[in-house]
Amino acid sequence: MRLIFMTSLTMIAFAVNSILNRLAVDSEIIDPSSFAMVRVGSGALVLWVILNVKSSESLTFEKAQFLGALSLAAYIISFSLAYATLDAGLGALILFGTVQISIFGWSALWGTRPSMLQICGAGLAFIGLLIALWPADNKISNMSGVWLMIIAGIGWACYTIIGKTAKDPLVTTTATFVIATPIVTVFFLNGEIFMTQFGVIAALFSGAVTSAFGYMLWYSVLPQLKSVTASVVQLSVPIIAIVAGSLLLDEAVTGTIIISVFLVLGGILIAIISPKIKVDHL
Repeated sequence: MRLIFMTSLTMIAFAVNSILNRLAVDSEIIDPSSFAMVRVGSGALVLWVILNVKSSESLTFEKAQFLGALSLAAYIISFSLAYATLDAGLGALILFGTVQISIFGWSALWGTRPSMLQICGAGLAFIGLLIALWPADNKISNMSGVWLMIIAGIGWACYTIIGKTAKDPLVTTTATFVIATPIVTVFFLNGEIFMTQFGVIAALFSGAVTSAFGYMLWYSVLPQLKSVTASVVQLSVPIIAIVAGSLLLDEAVTGTIIISVFLVLGGILIAIISPKIKVDHL
């Protein structure tokens, strides 16, 4: 029960990141580059403070953490830029659809081979997402946003895969954020900077709360999840984003959306309860 609660809380944090980023950038209260820099910087600061206050472990930097930081930086940079042209629901669909495909591919080659039930569950969940957003009122006018979100999805998939080996979630998450901060800052160093008070608040909340705590929670539950399950469960994020968008942004929830929710949740349930398969690619 605790694992289900922690995983659900993490998925909500992921969805809030999508909503905050899209809302802030689309409302032009902050530019994408500033949002990304404030987000990763505030996340690193909060995690560093928590590590020094709550943990006896010291901050260490290992090879896996550098790889995780590169993956995190690629995700945050692409994620922020993509939401300049994509809406929250469509962006989340592309992001976590890419994550699912990437982790499924990795699992098939190097990890736990997906069972037929897991494949069917993932397929059912993905169909549910397509139903929710197709035909979409949001026409994709700029394909660069799509490609950027695909890059973000690959980056997040790598971050997720690397996280399965994390021994201490707090130390590992802090290290990846600390390393990723200068990478993101240097990338946007010559970019156009624009921010308002509310834009900074949105970015700070995204970094210090939903990213710092959300990713720490994610790294704490990952070792307890099969790779395939970890990929499929993230397909709930676009649905959460759609529902939250309806409640917070006054977006309509149609019968199609309701059907898609049942399909996604049903697919996730099938993938989670399916029997284990022997690992034959380690």
